[in-house]
Amino acid sequence: MSGQEPELITGLAPTPQLLATSSALPAASSSSSSSSSRPRGRARKTATTEKLREDRPEEGSEEDDKDRDEEEEAPKHTIEFQFLPKISMAAMTFLFIVSLVYIFTFANGFTVKPAPAQKPVYRATSCPDYKSYSARPHPPYTSGKYKLPFQRPAEECRLFRSSAVEKVIDKMVKKLKDEDLARLFENGFPNTLDTTIRWHVPGGTGEQPETFIVTGDINAQWLRDSTNQLSQYQHLAKHDATLKTLILGAINTQADFVLASPYCNAFQPPPQSGLHPTNNGQDDIVHPIYDPTLVFECKYEIDSLASFLSLANQYYENTKDASFATGKWIEAVKNVLVVIEQQQVSTFDDAGKIQDMTYTFSRNTRAGTETLNLGGIGNPLNANTSLIRSAFRPSDDATIMQFFIPGNAFMAVELKRAQAVLNAAGYSDLGTLVAKKAQLITEGIYKYGVINHAVFGKVFAYEVDGYGSHVIMDDANIPSLLSLPLLGFVKHDDPIYVNTRKMVLSQAGNPYFLRGPSFSGIGGPHIGIQNAWPMSLLVQIMTTDDDEEILGLLEMVLQASRLGLVNESVDVGNLAMYTRSWFAWANSVYAQTILDLEKRKPHLIF
Repeated sequence: MSGQEPELITGLAPTPQLLATSSALPAASSSSSSSSSRPRGRARKTATTEKLREDRPEEGSEEDDKDRDEEEEAPKHTIEFQFLPKISMAAMTFLFIVSLVYIFTFANGFTVKPAPAQKPVYRATSCPDYKSYSARPHPPYTSGKYKLPFQRPAEECRLFRSSAVEKVIDKMVKKLKDEDLARLFENGFPNTLDTTIRWHVPGGTGEQPETFIVTGDINAQWLRDSTNQLSQYQHLAKHDATLKTLILGAINTQADFVLASPYCNAFQPPPQSGLHPTNNGQDDIVHPIYDPTLVFECKYEIDSLASFLSLANQYYENTKDASFATGKWIEAVKNVLVVIEQQQVSTFDDAGKIQDMTYTFSRNTRAGTETLNLGGIGNPLNANTSLIRSAFRPSDDATIMQFFIPGNAFMAVELKRAQAVLNAAGYSDLGTLVAKKAQLITEGIYKYGVINHAVFGKVFAYEVDGYGSHVIMDDANIPSLLSLPLLGFVKHDDPIYVNTRKMVLSQAGNPYFLRGPSFSGIGGPHIGIQNAWPMSLLVQIMTTDDDEEILGLLEMVLQASRLGLVNESVDVGNLAMYTRSWFAWANSVYAQTILDLEKRKPHLIF
């Protein structure tokens, strides 16, 4: 995606400060729809794309590995000698010599060498598919209570290696007093590096590093997931040059994604990676239109764009290196601001006329959480709130009221943090702009996103519409109401947050707080009302100082992680039932939790 011109934002005029960015974004072609005043385009499968997908083997399969090996082993030139039977030996010798002269003189000096197909780093063709590997336990097992297996791939099958990460693993495994807790860290902390770095180019003279990171068992990169997957490594970047380059590559690749399709949440491998795009199997009508060979899914989620900023902000705060803040990254930041401007527009103007909605999404589905109503625009929103619309939540479920408060809080925090990066890179005017935008969003949250609950008092709502209506709940996925202190929006002891935390961790206040015989936690509509997400317990640990609460939550996480990895969700009535044994984001949050306890509560784990 590097070097492509952004092409997706159309419609509303940006502010004067953003005019340069908007002018670089030509309107996408689209088809009209009777269900909305906004012309919408559909990301359709083309015959060429479908033919390519039919001909290509499944990514990661033995046939795919064999094809890549053959591509890499093929010589740059193949010369076929076809001689007539009556040609003399002298003539044959002459032709042979001429051919050698061509190969060694002209071929090496005057041909443009194509980039070789890039194999995943350190990946051997005989390595098993980690999706199936993660679903089965492997020895050696711990001698602890839960006999947890060792789930790291063999060394030759690990996709990326960091000496700094290995040192942390060695240190923590020796220090952690609970053997099962140590094994889960040993498996989970490196899980992103071991299994999800599908493509990485370190860069070099005149070239920027690039990194493509999948979420786990889905061969696509989510902006939100990849930022969280790298978060536990950020503090090590200054100690490990290869890890630093990996993160820089992720920043650059995310910038390419935001430039190409700022409304989309998940992306295909970059074309230059040599990895095959995949089809998400859905039938979507989306405006602005997008290229399905570049985009895996195009659900607009405000936290995805906040995650793009967060990845760079975390890197800068840990390294003080602003070298990534070049023209490309700056233009991507401006794209984020254009989206914010467009998504702060209300449904109706002052005269009551329906306004032009830049983003619309409709999916052919039987699940209400997978599409937007009212012809793809979602429920109406009021004007002059300073809040930003988000069509979908971090769970990829549709919002009910599109002023999603945790997402707005996350964006406010990351805009403010980005000011330091922009100032360091020499863009102080843009830094002032993002800081002002952050302040206005924060004021809107406290004006419209705080409500008086009959039981819990003043709390943050999960979603609001600016008219006075609100949704009271919380979802396990981050950003959430529970995670507000981790985002940096409030302190742990903020009175409104304290009330909100009590609310979302109770069945009386949160319809998605689920209890079972041996497991309790927050779930969400994405999986259903029987499954809680261990991730919510980890966030709960990081937002409390209560030792007893922390120990009880750690025990539940271990009990629900019998395969030595943190699952996406578990059935609260039957822990043997779970979703996604390979979910790198959850493993990363577990690692972040243990590293947090190392600083705050070392006596509990050492």
